[in-house]
Amino acid sequence: MVSERWSASAVEGLISLPLESLLTRDYEADPALVHERLRARYGPVAPVDVLGVPVWFVLGYDEVLHIMQNARDVWSKRVDHWRAYAEGRVPADWPLLALLRADNSGFHDGERHRGLRGAWIAGLRPFQEPGSEQAQRLERAMVRYCDDLVGVMAEAGPTGRADLATQYGRPFPLLVANHLLGLTIERGEDMVEDQWRLLDGPDSAGAYQRLNAALLELATAKRQRRGDDLPSYMIEAKPDLTDEELARELMMLSGFLDFTGSLICNVILEAITNPRLRESVSVGAIEEVVNRVALANPALANLTFRYARTDVKLGRFTIAAGDPVMLSIAGAHADPRFAGALARDSVRSTRAHLAWGAGPHRCPSQRLAAQMSAIAVRRLLDRFSALKPALPADQLPWRPSPFVRALRSLPVHYELSRSFAGTPRAESAVEPSPPVGGEDGGDGRPRSGLVAFLRRLRRGQ
Repeated sequence: MVSERWSASAVEGLISLPLESLLTRDYEADPALVHERLRARYGPVAPVDVLGVPVWFVLGYDEVLHIMQNARDVWSKRVDHWRAYAEGRVPADWPLLALLRADNSGFHDGERHRGLRGAWIAGLRPFQEPGSEQAQRLERAMVRYCDDLVGVMAEAGPTGRADLATQYGRPFPLLVANHLLGLTIERGEDMVEDQWRLLDGPDSAGAYQRLNAALLELATAKRQRRGDDLPSYMIEAKPDLTDEELARELMMLSGFLDFTGSLICNVILEAITNPRLRESVSVGAIEEVVNRVALANPALANLTFRYARTDVKLGRFTIAAGDPVMLSIAGAHADPRFAGALARDSVRSTRAHLAWGAGPHRCPSQRLAAQMSAIAVRRLLDRFSALKPALPADQLPWRPSPFVRALRSLPVHYELSRSFAGTPRAESAVEPSPPVGGEDGGDGRPRSGLVAFLRRLRRGQ
């Protein structure tokens, strides 16, 4: 029975078409081949099955950009605009449902979204504004975090084997998040571990509950006593933001961290396997290398769903009101109409890529993510004179995910540069007194508890 909210034609089309399962081993191994097959068969928009749910998969560059810009307000991020969900046809235990029902700015439209996004922009501004005191302190802290991570990786000696994903690229953004949140060192250690468990661990449900409680406590504390940190700036920009709303917004940092850590790993992989890119890093063109990798291998490969508010012609199909669309950044970048104009043999690349999004939901932390990636890659390559992959490229394990193209691990054989091999190791470098007030003002370093956690990552435990 068709709900009166939707036209009768809405049940035709997507649910009546043969659907190809998107998240297969083939897709995990090489998404580009799947994109090519879908594009050849269907054009810029393809009907697919995502974990048992029918979805329109948008691969065309122009189509993805048009939906992102949403100039005519045709597309919504609110799950209650999804017809199948409204009619009870999405299983309650469908794996992605909890994410799509999240009550934060990533899944709101209109004034509600603009108000919450404004708080993010104001909160991040001091850390992204070139030359500001907060940005300078954060940059110094980033460099130290990189050196601390390298120090733990290299405890076995000047040569050895390490995993640049689990021991460097992915933990680094977690340390940066502690700085942004203005956390005490002790609480920061707990939250780093729970952020890690949330993104990659058997206790993700427990980690989510603990993180939510910790962020709610943090929001309450920052409202009572402001600091030089992201939550305090967000409260200042939007005083009517409740503690519960702020905690839900700050939980979005997990997605930002996962995206940024994955981008760092993808840039590292390209830098150590592509001599031309490694040469570019050596001459200081690291920002352009990050941009090039964001184009060729975007960490955020696909975006969370949007829902048509009315029937829309897209590609060869009519998207019915209430149908979900999943925008593929990776697919759009490979669209011959876009990619055909790029010089693939050049390090320099277009800034027209969609890795940072576009329109109302464009990433508000683009500069910060790019800076983190550039510092992490530059510092790593400065500290090691040799980094050689320990596995062939076609054997590297990628994390199965509908959204992120992320390495599960990046094993390498390393050789420390002579200038770094003689510096003090982590044992002697991580026990200074905490900064005044117990918070990381940009000059504190991880204490022994956090280093113990990083050492467990090194041992693979």
